[in-house]
Amino acid sequence: MMSGKRTLLIASGAALALLLAAAALWHFGGSNAARMAGAAPSRCLPAEADAGPGGMVWVPPGRFAMGDTVYPEERSFRDVSVEGFWMDRTEVTNRDFAAFVAATGHVTVAERPVDPALHPHLPPDMRKPGAVVFIMPNDVDGMGDISQWWQYVPGANWRHPGGPGTSIENRDDFPVTAIALEDARAYASWKGHRLPSEAEWEWAARAADPDAPPAHERPTEANTWQGLFPVVNTAEDGFVGIAPVGCFEPNALGLYDMIGNLWEWTDDAWEGRADAHVIKGGSWLCAPNYCMRYRPGARQPQELDLATSHLGFRTIRPAPGPGDAP
Repeated sequence: MMSGKRTLLIASGAALALLLAAAALWHFGGSNAARMAGAAPSRCLPAEADAGPGGMVWVPPGRFAMGDTVYPEERSFRDVSVEGFWMDRTEVTNRDFAAFVAATGHVTVAERPVDPALHPHLPPDMRKPGAVVFIMPNDVDGMGDISQWWQYVPGANWRHPGGPGTSIENRDDFPVTAIALEDARAYASWKGHRLPSEAEWEWAARAADPDAPPAHERPTEANTWQGLFPVVNTAEDGFVGIAPVGCFEPNALGLYDMIGNLWEWTDDAWEGRADAHVIKGGSWLCAPNYCMRYRPGARQPQELDLATSHLGFRTIRPAPGPGDAP
């Protein structure tokens, strides 16, 4: 009998210890995240970093095996060839997008009511202008229901990325978010550019190296999630959420934030779906316990007209390289 009680007490003590450890980790993660949020910089790149034509980087032509092996949608390597092109050194920023809106009067998809003909089954609140926003929960009941941390917020858009009570004031150098495919294409066209294909994007993220081994570990030079997603964010990389562009070391071509920070639109449709395109690169929400998509070969479908708080873009311009004759 005493042996049984002793076992029960030991088991109870172990459970209590685990509970206290989890609570301590949550408290540390939360307080550390709050401290980091207040100390994070609003700009990382010096002004002189905008080298090349229009702040773009040359990506040379090449051939490589496209794909990866972590998730089913990445598999079946494909041998692809890519022509050379210029690519935005960073993700398009709030400053960049504001200039486009000022020049064109463009109204983003998230600033317009949802077309009921396209989405007849949505509840009234989700037909209002808005975007899907990550809201960190205190606790979750399993990982199957993403609505525990993703919520449609009426009034969220590129000017108010977290909803009506938020703004991009003093965030000129942060990448623009809450951008649907139509918006990204409109900006690219205004610049005389276009969105990259999936192959072009992946080639650039691999730094145009066909022999680069697949990188499956969480990268240190990228804005990703540290801790237990979605309830513990220890912010070891210095950022609780999105970082200004260029806060981490660029890849060998000089491209910043190709991995992490924000997912990025490509111009390729998701196979078998008329309502979705491929997005690449992962975001600050990618963590080993949930979303190991902080890799060049990672990919995911995104609805064309759904703006979210972890998705942005950059553009490319097919043109002769720096040593080529015009």
